[in-house]
Amino acid sequence: MDNVVIVAACSRIRVENQSLTEKPNLVIPGDEITSDKGFTRGHGVFVRDDKIYASLPGYLQQVNRLITVKPLKSRYSAHKGDVVVGRIIEVGQKRWKVDIKTSLDSILNLSAINLPTGEQRRKCDEDEKWMREYLKEGDVICAEVMDVTSVGLVNIQIRSKVYGKLGQGTLVSVPPSLIKKRKSHIHSLSVGANIVLGNNGYIWISPGSLEKSSGFEQDFEPVPKSEQEVVSRLRNCILALAERRMMLFDTSIIYAYEVSLSYQVKELLLPTVIQDLADNTKQRLTREWTEN
Repeated sequence: MDNVVIVAACSRIRVENQSLTEKPNLVIPGDEITSDKGFTRGHGVFVRDDKIYASLPGYLQQVNRLITVKPLKSRYSAHKGDVVVGRIIEVGQKRWKVDIKTSLDSILNLSAINLPTGEQRRKCDEDEKWMREYLKEGDVICAEVMDVTSVGLVNIQIRSKVYGKLGQGTLVSVPPSLIKKRKSHIHSLSVGANIVLGNNGYIWISPGSLEKSSGFEQDFEPVPKSEQEVVSRLRNCILALAERRMMLFDTSIIYAYEVSLSYQVKELLLPTVIQDLADNTKQRLTREWTEN
């Protein structure tokens, strides 16, 4: 019988020589992160012999002197101010239940929306009768996390015109840990499509312009085939980057889209193409970070 050699995780090549300020490094339990005593231990790490190690598999992240490891796969943990994409799953008394990938369904209260007419007033019983005219089961919305209760219940709101019901488009689901936090998560891309990168891991891609007169109106005009292809290409680029565990934000998606133009849309999910797409996108991002 062949000898079996077991190597402890702590014996792997260290990541401490890599800059902690670069894009997140992938680590596994036992990986030594740093021996610098100036860093503060956060979630997902532990200290032994004055060295910081990873305690779970995930992405190494640094905020100032705080080091944390963000899990590869986990339920979305909501924070106030997060932009989320969700689907209406129930219409109740003066509120909607919305699936945003949290352990508990989030709540959108009738008082937390702007009326389609734009009126600023207290909601009444008459408004409650029209709730299904505003939002019904199956509708996809873009919203903002208003607060999170002590038991984990998430309250969301769509009082701003940048939020509301989403029209024609496609919904893509990726691990929330791959969504890079940015100042803006709603983008009108130069390629002729719009994208909403929900902090919760739901991404909405739609054709046309972001301009709309209300948070509840939808355009059901036929979408030209050329715009459908742009949406499909963006979708496959996002899935390809997610497959290679690359962070998703407007720049990385645009770079991947530009690289993808040398392939047909249906080819973008082939393993060899995914690798090529990820490698070229990573090279462009690295070159940009180096120049800046």
